[in-house]
Amino acid sequence: MKTRKSRAQRRQDLIEAARRAMLQHGTDRVLLNQVAEQAGLTSGAVLYHYPDLRDLLLEAHHAGMERFYELRVKKIADISDPVRKLVVTIRSGLPTDAEDADVRLLCELGGAAGRNRVYAALLTTLYDRQVSMYQMILELGAAQSAFTLAADSQTIARNLVALEDAYGYRIVARHPTLHAAEAVELILSYARLVTGNPLDVPEEPAKPPRARKATT
Repeated sequence: MKTRKSRAQRRQDLIEAARRAMLQHGTDRVLLNQVAEQAGLTSGAVLYHYPDLRDLLLEAHHAGMERFYELRVKKIADISDPVRKLVVTIRSGLPTDAEDADVRLLCELGGAAGRNRVYAALLTTLYDRQVSMYQMILELGAAQSAFTLAADSQTIARNLVALEDAYGYRIVARHPTLHAAEAVELILSYARLVTGNPLDVPEEPAKPPRARKATT
């Protein structure tokens, strides 16, 4: 017997369907029926939850953007060491591989930003928040004498975010010799120069998958 999905679950399904449709058809070219097709619903059912398609598309974009600011801030919130904060932040700012849907959508969004002021504002906000995130870490490290900054914190932070964006694009564009691990090391090499710190933080081992409960 199928359980009926809650309104929140249905809306989440529609957000994922919108993301798939945007990847297939383009951020600023996706149509209502294309989202409905991805969701396995009628256009009317989509409109029941999102009377304005633009609201759904914006939520779909935010779901991907959340990963590169909100979730990163949460990830480092309990880390007191600024060196580890910086390294963990750098390692979490790149695509996992060329199929990374979040980064592919951000690239789509960037392509549409010149034609859409709302999308341009979204990307500007994300960029500014990422810069402030890095600034906070850099200034904390300088205050604790862990870093000797080679420039002001904003300049360094802007360069770190720009490197993330550039290498992230190259990875999803399938550069044959550039992968996430190499890109992380390239960004770290810049960070070492501008912080005066070797940033020697071993990578945390991946957590093993949680065992599934046996069903009877």
